[in-house]
Amino acid sequence: MGVMEFFSPGVIAVLGSCVLFLFFRWKNLRGPPCIQGWVPWIGAGFEFGKAPLEFIEKARIKYGPIFTIFAMGKRMTFVTEEEGINVFLKSKHVDFELAVQNPVYNTAWIPKNVFFSLHEKLYVLMKGKMGTFSTHQFTGQLSEAFHEQLEDLGARGTVDLNDFVRHLLYPATVNTLFKKGLFPTDERKIKEFYQHFKTYDEGFEYGSQLPEWLLRNWSKSKRWLLTLFEKNIDEIKAHKSVAGHSRTLVQAVLDVVETESRQHSPNYGLLMLWASLANAAPIAFWTLAFVLAHPEVHKTVLEAISSVFGTTGKDKIKVSDDDLKKLLLIKWCVLEAIRLRAPGIITRKVVKPIKILSHTVPPGDLLMVSPFWLHRNPKYFLEPDSFKPERWKEANLDKNAFLDGFMAFGGGKFQCPGRWFALLEIQICIILVLYKYDCSLLDPLPKQSCLHLVGVPQPEGRCRIEYKQRT
Repeated sequence: MGVMEFFSPGVIAVLGSCVLFLFFRWKNLRGPPCIQGWVPWIGAGFEFGKAPLEFIEKARIKYGPIFTIFAMGKRMTFVTEEEGINVFLKSKHVDFELAVQNPVYNTAWIPKNVFFSLHEKLYVLMKGKMGTFSTHQFTGQLSEAFHEQLEDLGARGTVDLNDFVRHLLYPATVNTLFKKGLFPTDERKIKEFYQHFKTYDEGFEYGSQLPEWLLRNWSKSKRWLLTLFEKNIDEIKAHKSVAGHSRTLVQAVLDVVETESRQHSPNYGLLMLWASLANAAPIAFWTLAFVLAHPEVHKTVLEAISSVFGTTGKDKIKVSDDDLKKLLLIKWCVLEAIRLRAPGIITRKVVKPIKILSHTVPPGDLLMVSPFWLHRNPKYFLEPDSFKPERWKEANLDKNAFLDGFMAFGGGKFQCPGRWFALLEIQICIILVLYKYDCSLLDPLPKQSCLHLVGVPQPEGRCRIEYKQRT
């Protein structure tokens, strides 16, 4: 009787599994330290999901400049120092499109084959339409759009700053990039749009990863927004034939989309809506909040605006490129707010083994950088937790170069193509608000929420302001 006859098939299977487990543990000794928990598939997911930003920083302190978190069936390898970040930005063995293909499908129902076919073409188009040599075409439209919204606010009021900013930025952005008049004007419809977009935006991170049946309200709002575009897509496309109107960015995007797939035009409309509103509005909020919370900065900003436009707040001023060049302090404030409230992560997918420090990161891992924590590294930013707009004096903004270590807009080949438009509209919004109104905070500057990793953190708690028209 052979030795193996003493063992049942079940025992053999268990022993085989143990051998394989030990083999892969041995093989992965060269990999980064891995936080994986004890629950299969879920791994460290529960602990990580409670406060992901805090979890990342605690892991860095404990495990060093590179570590892996296994959660919800995914391996996320974080790099936090220069060598790993250089690999993230420059390696040919990491891929942006593969990293985002599933979230794009989950959040906008754009199939992988359509996404892969169109992504680079659309990126090049948007980079050209919203690049530094093109943004001047938007200054007049944005100034006019913001004035229309400011007139609705009246001479004085008390309001949550987040709602205040959304009231200004949402319609101005939609009517500029999509089609003038697309944003609703009926009070009931405006409220309905705000509610659905807020639900979609706040659940975007979960919706990009989890099955829709777990997120009923989010799924309902996604479908409502898609229906909005389905009803209006023909009108958006036809708008380019109206005399006296130039083609909007979205019309140019839809022309490209329809060379590949006509049926997915509403889906790209939804994706662009989220991309144009989700981060610009909270950054405008944080910039105004930081300025109002720092009296000396607030005073200097008001003096700068008065030196360019005068002290009255009644004129319907148009902010030009030349005006913006005279008001660099406003741009510094926006960039400093972005630095302090940067996205929690940006990601790539590893397609071939890559070596970082003494570790080998295997294919299939998501390689992660956290701009939020990178911007708090004193190696790059002295007094990293302080709001210091003057630090941006050292950046070569004339040549569109940011400070070393600044990565809020991503990096490498696929930086955010709308970054210059976003900076422009936020600057114009803030200039016009502070030109027209005396504003003051009624609540302490709120902390940022640590619940999400994707996009700009929202405030934790309310932040009311009082505004009064200047006389």
